[in-house]
Amino acid sequence: MSHPSRTLILASASPRRKDLLAQIGVTPAVITAAELDETPRPGEIPRLLAKRLACEKANTVAARHSDGAVLAADTVVACGRRILPKATDEEAARACLTLLSGRAHRVYTAVCLVINGKALEKMSETRLIFKRLHEQEIAAYLKTGEWHGKAGGYAIQGYAGAFVRQLTGSWTGVVGLPLFETAALLNGNGLLPATGGGNLLASSPPSPSSPHEEGS
Repeated sequence: MSHPSRTLILASASPRRKDLLAQIGVTPAVITAAELDETPRPGEIPRLLAKRLACEKANTVAARHSDGAVLAADTVVACGRRILPKATDEEAARACLTLLSGRAHRVYTAVCLVINGKALEKMSETRLIFKRLHEQEIAAYLKTGEWHGKAGGYAIQGYAGAFVRQLTGSWTGVVGLPLFETAALLNGNGLLPATGGGNLLASSPPSPSSPHEEGS
């Protein structure tokens, strides 16, 4: 279904998400952050945390822009059921990198599009294995500062890309916006420009989207 009069609003202040949208020819008319408390609920598992926060971000911004289509995403890094924080200091980043050293972990990025009062969502799940990190490598990485504010204490699009021994899933999902899932949501709602990724997806059948259910 096409919504030609809809303005696309990106509910994120992340420059990475804006840049990833540009890769598929999408430029949001408005960029604004939802500013939510992202603390996990007791017993909340990583996948459901990413889903809840993406939908809360989209719905919060949609309440301020009822005439627009709002796109939001949330990325959660987990080692088993343990949710890793967004590192705000070197101690937290060091703890994350020490935990991930030589181990497998998963990155969940949920994408939510709110349009005409309905929330549609998709989930990207990526499994990564880090090489074993020596203390000197961790110390050198901390000096780059690129870990600041990043889930799991690293940025795969930066120096930490050299830590990844294996990746199964979506690289763009780990960066913060899985383009396959995002393009499918936008294209299915007439929001992907024909001059961008729209032509690439024109021959593909529309991908089903799941309406957001309260309390899920």
